Amino acid sequence: MITLLQALPADSVAVEKVVEGTKEAVAAVAKGDVSYLTQFLQQALTFCVDAGKTILVAILIYIVGRFIVSLINNVLAKALDRRNLDPSIKTFLKSFVNILLTVLLIIAVVSALGVNTTSFAALLASFGVAAGMALSGNLSNFAGGLMILLLKPFKVGDYIAAQGFDGTVKEIQIFHTVLTTVDNKIIYLPNGALSSGSITNFSKMERRRVDLVVSVEYGEDAERVKKALADIFKADERILTDPAPFVALSALAASSVDFTVRLWVNAADYWGVFFDTQERIYAEFNKQGIGFPFPQLTIHQG
Repeated sequence: MITLLQALPADSVAVEKVVEGTKEAVAAVAKGDVSYLTQFLQQALTFCVDAGKTILVAILIYIVGRFIVSLINNVLAKALDRRNLDPSIKTFLKSFVNILLTVLLIIAVVSALGVNTTSFAALLASFGVAAGMALSGNLSNFAGGLMILLLKPFKVGDYIAAQGFDGTVKEIQIFHTVLTTVDNKIIYLPNGALSSGSITNFSKMERRRVDLVVSVEYGEDAERVKKALADIFKADERILTDPAPFVALSALAASSVDFTVRLWVNAADYWGVFFDTQERIYAEFNKQGIGFPFPQLTIHQG
């Protein structure tokens, strides 16, 4: 309570005087003493003028401060853009500096209003302890953001899957990592959970493997099927020859003969090869008369 009283504006004493003066003025008017009322009005006017000046200065500081904060953010952004820094570090620093400058601006405005900044700092410290306990999750997210920047499991522009979501990393902010999905949705993932959970980075390696299962009906010549697949793979320049394409008969299923196909491609060509290869297999097998399976049930009547 003492600390709170110390943190009140210095003009709070004047407020108490105005309140007491109001009571005395009412009593004086009731007795017919108008001079005391005039004195009281002069004191009240002086107080209002002083308070108006204080509020006006605080508003001016806020406006100028917001302009300076915006200017510093722009200068910082341009300075970071000129340097060859990881985009992840750039977004993190921008977010951190913006929050820090905003806090300093708030303290400056409160100080201009006449609040004792020393006592106010003590209040902030007490509030910070309570807020820290309540916002422990955000502190964890902040630490997680630092771990992501240090360990670099991914960077801006990578396509990742984590916490049940997948998308392209757009930003690594102070508390969250922002993903853009393939259907143009924005997802905010907490850095704390992200840094301590499993992450699949599809962009980390230069090459990826396309895995397919090609099924044909029973009675087809396995070597003929392998040759048809090899010709399809050879015609696509995106499919790498080292490692060479792999084709093997992997299962004799209930209604089909299954071939496992493994193709190595550059990461950027993965989805193109994945879809185009299946379309070409369908067209080529129909052209050569290789039958596709369908569920069958054989009934023996005794």
